[in-house]
Amino acid sequence: MLQVSDKVWSSGQLVHDDVSGLSEAHLLRVFDEIDYGLLLLDAQGRILHANHLARHELAQRRLLRACSGSLMGNTPEHSERIQQALDAAVRGQRRLVLMREAERDLSMAFTPLSHPLEDDKPTVLVVLSRQNVCDNLAVRMFARALSLSPTEEVVLLALCRGLDINEIAQENGVAVSTVRSQIKTLREKAGASSIRRLLQRINSLPPVVPALRIVTPVTQNSGSYNHP
Repeated sequence: MLQVSDKVWSSGQLVHDDVSGLSEAHLLRVFDEIDYGLLLLDAQGRILHANHLARHELAQRRLLRACSGSLMGNTPEHSERIQQALDAAVRGQRRLVLMREAERDLSMAFTPLSHPLEDDKPTVLVVLSRQNVCDNLAVRMFARALSLSPTEEVVLLALCRGLDINEIAQENGVAVSTVRSQIKTLREKAGASSIRRLLQRINSLPPVVPALRIVTPVTQNSGSYNHP
């Protein structure tokens, strides 16, 4: 059971908010609702917890894997960089690790959750990069909020995938002028002066996980990574 007591702002004033009844199960549900892979490691690199996206990444074994309950890379070089970042985080330093293999990219932020001078056991939070902004349910919710037509939503998702106007036209079998018109309507509905501004709004949306991707959180699940 997690015991939390903190001060928060309410109506412009600092007030005391006691949430000591917040359970570990609630926190694990929160982790699974975040559209980024999250790993909690101890000082030796053992995985104390992984949310559903992190478990999925480990199960794929593309750049990361779990070996005897510890976080490893799929090559000795990747494993060494992970260990270096973990050692720095245990000393209280934040680190960003960039990994690439073929067409696969993955960035990992290592954040210390305890100070090296504190008495509690050092733990490190590892946040994995989100691989595809189109997987964010908030993008489709954004489209519904703007009352986009199905074809406009298709164009929006194509822009999120990095396609240009000619590629979108070719992929959907329509004229370039049609795509330009749809993008113009998109920008007007979103109040964006350019495609760049439109994509900035998309990238600033909160990460929302589709309900079908939610799995039951598993406490201390260092050995349970066979299922995404």
